[in-house]
Amino acid sequence: MSRHYHHDIVIIGAGAAGLTLALELANHHRVAMLTKADIREGSTLYAQGGVAAVLSDKDTIDSHINDTIDAGVELGDRDAIRFTVEHSKECIDWLIDQGVPFTRYGESEEYHLTQEGGHSHRRIIHSADATGLAISKTLIKNATNHPNIDFFPNRVAIDVVTTKKLGLDGPNKAVGVYALNLDDDVIEVFQGRFISLACGGSSKVYLYTSNPDTASGDGIAMAWRAGCRIGNMEFNQFHPTCLYDAKAKTFLISEAVRGEGGKLLLPDGTRFMGKFDKREELAPRDIVARAIDHEMKRLGIHHVLLDISHKEPEFIKEHFPTIYKRCLEYGHDMTQGPIPVVPAAHYTCGGVVVDRHSATDVKNLYAIGETAYTGLHGANRLASNSLLECIVFARSAAHHIAEHPPQIDTITVPDWDESQVTDSDEDVVIAHNWQELRRFMWDYVGIVRTDKRLLRAKHRVDLLLSEIDEFYANYKISNDLLELRNLAMVANLIIRSAMSRKESRGLHYTLDYPEKQASSSPTILTPTLTEK
Repeated sequence: MSRHYHHDIVIIGAGAAGLTLALELANHHRVAMLTKADIREGSTLYAQGGVAAVLSDKDTIDSHINDTIDAGVELGDRDAIRFTVEHSKECIDWLIDQGVPFTRYGESEEYHLTQEGGHSHRRIIHSADATGLAISKTLIKNATNHPNIDFFPNRVAIDVVTTKKLGLDGPNKAVGVYALNLDDDVIEVFQGRFISLACGGSSKVYLYTSNPDTASGDGIAMAWRAGCRIGNMEFNQFHPTCLYDAKAKTFLISEAVRGEGGKLLLPDGTRFMGKFDKREELAPRDIVARAIDHEMKRLGIHHVLLDISHKEPEFIKEHFPTIYKRCLEYGHDMTQGPIPVVPAAHYTCGGVVVDRHSATDVKNLYAIGETAYTGLHGANRLASNSLLECIVFARSAAHHIAEHPPQIDTITVPDWDESQVTDSDEDVVIAHNWQELRRFMWDYVGIVRTDKRLLRAKHRVDLLLSEIDEFYANYKISNDLLELRNLAMVANLIIRSAMSRKESRGLHYTLDYPEKQASSSPTILTPTLTEK
């Protein structure tokens, strides 16, 4: 028999988006927060650069809007972009009020603003080079001290429960969530008047990623199965500079290193970014990542070099204390010479289609943060716009929920039915499919694509989905099986979206259609009855 929990709001994920939503609602609502691992684990924790916002008299809202449109290669939703930027300052003020220790400088103790690739002004407010950590620690502290927020760590969400899935008449609405408790392998029911997916992105679908293990596309896959449209999944951002070191695995070297003068070099010490873009190292991430990928393939090298050692050692240690210490742990002293870097899957620009209030196609179901497709990023995300999006849209969702309280719901979510499944003695199948999926996504649906590569990937993912569905129907579920199921579904959405775009634009680059079209639209996929 399943355990049942009842709350006003059930939030899946405890990154910047989920925590903001919880804190904004908790004074008047009972909130449950489910996390796959420890409540401190998630992509927000690893964000280094900062939050983009118009905070200087030398900057303007229109300038930030134009930079975002340019980085998104004119595929972003202009209304969504303006909405986000116009609310940027008030969101920074909210974070400051929460206690986030942003970096100050000088006798005036003004907040320090840095510049990153694609930005025309210094508008990145930060906490040294560990902004995500500072935001995460502050919001978690406030949330764990709030009497109306209940944390449920080590829970892996399985699916959103909707009225259609329960066979009930009327408009489809979310009423709860099934989740696997990893501590005792019991499947629990979390019932809520509102459900919010704040699960992060899906970069774990690729072999190399800068993201933590939690980025397995769970929210996107669950929303798809619940009946939500999914948008722009072909646009996966590869961060240009992750430390190339077998032990480091996923350590990201912030955009701000290039923003403060870091240069990209070939093994012989020559710079190369000038061949690809007049902005050189400060070009948007898709251009820098593609340039590095090109040079690596052209020369047959495993990495390029990032050099900021021409700056004074104290400057480097003051501006990048976390990066400096971590690199030193792996034997790389960035004050003395260049460090080896490679691109890695970093950010999912697409996701669950939402409106300005983060509401999805399913009533009472919201999606926020990297899980959502708001229209802000277009074909490529501008650096440090992601944390801003988390705060802006989470607060907008909170205001919408507060203004539209639902009627008391008498629906009871039934127990999870395990009566027809058995323990598996073939978990090797999961491990094998896991490796195959991430490898062919890296090889065929990575930084540079072709029709032939995409077709090969589609054939493989179709076979995998069939095998996974059979396995899921007959054996008891596990964390690995749930993540594999979600990643395979997300991979399928990425491939289908990429196959439908007959141009190169932003993060989607194909050798068969190297030019961008004069006009273009977002890619929106709608689930069929059989896919739900």
